[in-house]
Amino acid sequence: MASNVDEITINYSEDNQLIVKELDKVILSKGAWTTIIFRYQELNRAKGEYGPEKFTIRRYQKVDGTYRPKSKFNISSQAQAEKIVEALGSWIS
Repeated sequence: MASNVDEITINYSEDNQLIVKELDKVILSKGAWTTIIFRYQELNRAKGEYGPEKFTIRRYQKVDGTYRPKSKFNISSQAQAEKIVEALGSWIS
């Protein structure tokens, strides 16, 4: 578990193989509750290559000096990501 918000990652390995590869992250809020949006790829084990880019928004709570995952929302496709951006853009404009 990370004790600093900058150390939080969604990289995930099994048997020395990177299964979830974090490509980028943006910290949306910091504090006792932290929100981060990640861009990542998952390994297709059958093909041995990484699939399309995906996105996830995750919330972490700092408890006893470490950040613990509390909730997540996975954006299933680039099309869904574009619709979210479009909706937020129309509400904020």
